[in-house]
Amino acid sequence: MNNIEELNNNTVEIAEKASRAVVSINSTIYSGNFGYGITPVKGAGSGFIISHDGYILTNNHVIEGAETVDVVLNDGRKFKGEIAGTDPQTDVALVKIPGDDFPVIELGDSEKIRVGSIVLAIGNALGLPGGHTVSMGVISAKNRPMPWADFIFEGLLQTDAAINPGNSGGPLVDLTGKAVGINTAMIAQANGIGFSIPVNTIKKELNDIINTGKVKRNYIGISGIEINESSQGRYGVKLENGVMVARIDRYSPAYDAGLRPGDVITEFAGTPVKSMRDLIKGVAEMKGNTDVIFIRGGSKYRTTIEYKKETKKRIEILDA
Repeated sequence: MNNIEELNNNTVEIAEKASRAVVSINSTIYSGNFGYGITPVKGAGSGFIISHDGYILTNNHVIEGAETVDVVLNDGRKFKGEIAGTDPQTDVALVKIPGDDFPVIELGDSEKIRVGSIVLAIGNALGLPGGHTVSMGVISAKNRPMPWADFIFEGLLQTDAAINPGNSGGPLVDLTGKAVGINTAMIAQANGIGFSIPVNTIKKELNDIINTGKVKRNYIGISGIEINESSQGRYGVKLENGVMVARIDRYSPAYDAGLRPGDVITEFAGTPVKSMRDLIKGVAEMKGNTDVIFIRGGSKYRTTIEYKKETKKRIEILDA
């Protein structure tokens, strides 16, 4: 009995402390046109303060396209927030409010959290009045892809802690009181299946977002088409899988490496490429010059893509 009471008291203390740094975010998007009138569309979500000087972590979809961002702290204080930076590809955003000495939630280590660990989801669920909603559950799985997503939701934490509309952007907190994820989505037709973006994914991006407002990513410069049963006949490709180069930037590392439209990439950095997800993951993890194996005209080739964070286009003379 003592152990249960101790767990209960510990959970209550963590919920109370973490809730001080959880905020409600109310956004306004103006819809329509000047001919027929402009209609303000309200949205509500959550966030949590990660620095004493007022940086708030939330989901990009909570504030995307917003004309105004109103932030309400747990103690009732209200601020006009400014969007400090966004990363739509991982659905992460930073909002800044003026002031200092705000309560914060420390970022934990999502790599170390184990399946079965108890977690708390805290946020502005359904926009209910009277304060934040706290729900408890466990880490149900790690490294989950979102079933309907392309690649932005990769390696998610799955939890059975209740995540409802309005919870988006709120923290998933472990029993040390640290945030291990940002609550981002639920599956409406299922029970007890919610997803959080691991904080270790976010840690890699924070400095870029704070300093430049966006995230710098590895770049090779192609658009690809996933080879599968439906696309084989359409493009006359006999391979079972891979990624066919559809378009390529003429000033990109991929073009300099000799890749051209119609080539089918089958291996990247020594790992088989069976889908667009595989290729995107490989590019994201590049740390240096990378070998690529591709098929052209029925023959197999190898080339090396030069590692670059970004590219600068050169001027091309069209008419002299």
